[in-house]
Amino acid sequence: MVQRVDPPPEPPVTLSSPAELLTGYLDFYREAVLRKLAGLSEEELRHSRLPSGWMPLALLKHLAHVELRWLQWGFAGERVDEPWGDVKIRRGEWHLEPGETLEDVTAFFREQCARSREIVAGARMEEKAATLGGRVPAEEDRPTLIWILFHLLHEYARHLGHLDIARELADGTLGE
Repeated sequence: MVQRVDPPPEPPVTLSSPAELLTGYLDFYREAVLRKLAGLSEEELRHSRLPSGWMPLALLKHLAHVELRWLQWGFAGERVDEPWGDVKIRRGEWHLEPGETLEDVTAFFREQCARSREIVAGARMEEKAATLGGRVPAEEDRPTLIWILFHLLHEYARHLGHLDIARELADGTLGE
């Protein structure tokens, strides 16, 4: 059975500031990911319906670490204990610890998003990242904040599409 869910409103169509547009859509997609996971059973959150094997809850953990890596560790240059905490081997498959719950991962995700918003609010779009992957590259290799935000927007949009399919396969729910 297919069940359609109406999406919340997107950022206003009158926005002309690139910063407001990017941050508005990032927030829209952040909440869309949480909406996609809401109502899934524990089994569905930890089960993959796809040959690649990723699990919806592991995707949320991955997105939290993407925020952490790009904005805290990369752009702001903050010390981060586990920038690759979503994978056991760098560039490996996403993983979950046996005791991690939706509530735990959601709280971690929301913390990372809140810290990302603070970093962005205190910076200019043309500023360059302090580090890249924990090292300080040449000036010309450091991405600008606007590039990072666009990259994050791309990452969220792509993974939200993945969650759309996983959710429809799980229980027939459609919509943003």
